Amino acid sequence: MADKILKKLKIKVWRQKNANSKGKFETYTIENISTGSSFLEMMDILNFQLIEEGIDPIAFDHDCREGICGTCSLYINGRPHGPDTEVTTCQLHMRKFKDGETIVIEPWRARAFPVIKDLIVDRTAFEKILHAGGFISVNTGGVPDANAIPVPREDAEEAMDAAACIGCGACVAACKNSSAMLFVSAKVSHLAKLPQGKVEAASRAKNMVSKMDELGFGGCTNTQACEAECPKSISITNIARLNREYLMARISE
Repeated sequence: MADKILKKLKIKVWRQKNANSKGKFETYTIENISTGSSFLEMMDILNFQLIEEGIDPIAFDHDCREGICGTCSLYINGRPHGPDTEVTTCQLHMRKFKDGETIVIEPWRARAFPVIKDLIVDRTAFEKILHAGGFISVNTGGVPDANAIPVPREDAEEAMDAAACIGCGACVAACKNSSAMLFVSAKVSHLAKLPQGKVEAASRAKNMVSKMDELGFGGCTNTQACEAECPKSISITNIARLNREYLMARISE
């Protein structure tokens, strides 16, 4: 099926110089966009147009453009990553939009994710949570055989499902409380299900939850918006596992 041409689109985008300045929406018009273009390709075309008009181009995060790195982070028409399921912004295509439509683009909205410029937010908070406990301590040396430590298949599958989290922050952006519980639970779960993660399980759960609270993320109220918008379909069953890990850690003190 041949790609169609969207003759005219209005792009209503959030513009903000830095975290300390006041931002506002600006509206631009773009024409003749192929439905086969990715959303970020449309943004590139718009930026070329703005540069030719002498306007500062729109700043937005991107890297791999393959849905792997978790860098792209746009809130499009009221949804993290836009009007599609199980895709990141870079995997979103213009066929999801109609000719003449107004597309509203915002950055992630969360106290823990301050705006750097325009659509770029600082997600260093996620890194700090990982620094608090998202690791295992092992002696380095020769690489062991893959089957040296037997792991039940179900545990391995659940660990890999949790490890699919790319840390994009869509869960935080989707949550009305700006909670990072899905992210934290995914990082705790993929280690909790494996033998290598058992040794530091208690300190990991306590330290990561404590750091999450310290950084200003909200509490989880089980609205399940995070799971619905997650591009990697991380399940909220991981949140239940995190709660169990945290409770056991506190009881064992």
